[in-house]
Amino acid sequence: MPAAPHGPSRRSVLAGAAGAAGAALLTGCTGESGANPEDNGIPLERRMRESAVRDTERLLERYDATTAAHPDLAGRLAPLRAAVAAHRGALAVPGSAPPAGAGGPSASSSGSAPSAGSPAPRSAPVPATAAEALTELAATERSLSEARTLALAGAPGELARLLASVAACGAVHAYLLTSTTPGAAS
Repeated sequence: MPAAPHGPSRRSVLAGAAGAAGAALLTGCTGESGANPEDNGIPLERRMRESAVRDTERLLERYDATTAAHPDLAGRLAPLRAAVAAHRGALAVPGSAPPAGAGGPSASSSGSAPSAGSPAPRSAPVPATAAEALTELAATERSLSEARTLALAGAPGELARLLASVAACGAVHAYLLTSTTPGAAS
């Protein structure tokens, strides 16, 4: 007669290992593990702010390209572009140097890769008609607004509130860019 096994069964060992792996994954998902190889010791809020600033700079570049291609839209786009420039300043890492070109057209974003969930840099030319250019710019604003809304879940408190405000403003910009108002270029 075979002897009764001593210690845990193979099934219980596998179940325990699966549970430990699941717990490790959950800890990694909540950001409580300091071992994320991609953070390079940079705090989450700083990484999120830097990413948001890069995204905002790309949006400013798109406003500038649209204005250059369609000078008749300059009056309509100027207040929206000014708000986006203010967002860049608000999103900047506290104590960091102001971004290049803070008052005017933005400088390119030093070749950084786009962040996950953000719109890709636009290298395509601005559409030929003003109406198409406004529609494309509205789509860019909407896409960035949606990406920022999704980023809220992982953002620290104060940054989450700021991202929510900036995302809401981007949604309003998308609406204003596609709405037809008297005297607005189309």
